[in-house]
Amino acid sequence: MSDTVSQSRPRYRNLGLPRLLGYRLPLAGKSSIMHRVSGVLLLFCLPLVIVPLFASSVSSPARFALMHAWVANPLCKIVLLALIWAFLHHFCAGIRYLTLDLHLWDDKINAQRTAGVVFGVSLILTAIFGLELFGVW
Repeated sequence: MSDTVSQSRPRYRNLGLPRLLGYRLPLAGKSSIMHRVSGVLLLFCLPLVIVPLFASSVSSPARFALMHAWVANPLCKIVLLALIWAFLHHFCAGIRYLTLDLHLWDDKINAQRTAGVVFGVSLILTAIFGLELFGVW
């Protein structure tokens, strides 16, 4: 009997990129993956981008003017906007995971809702900070 059951199940031994991209994750799963991606982005960009920018900008007024001119570049602003999104998403998702650890809103429906709230709040806050970064306000 176990032979017939094991033969009728599909076997996935070689998972390739097309098969992985075909999975439809729920919103909570996408939020979890994006939480990890934003954490890795912050981990690598903190010593490579953020700390050197800050250290250079506080060293002297001339270096501050140089950093100000460098940050005025639109490509640099896009990189900074991605870092702002990474921080805000990681922060919002971290609060969501803290509430899940406290067993608040941890049923399936509320977990999906809170994942949607994380995406919504982080994107709205990123848009607000992006408008400020690009000088709209």
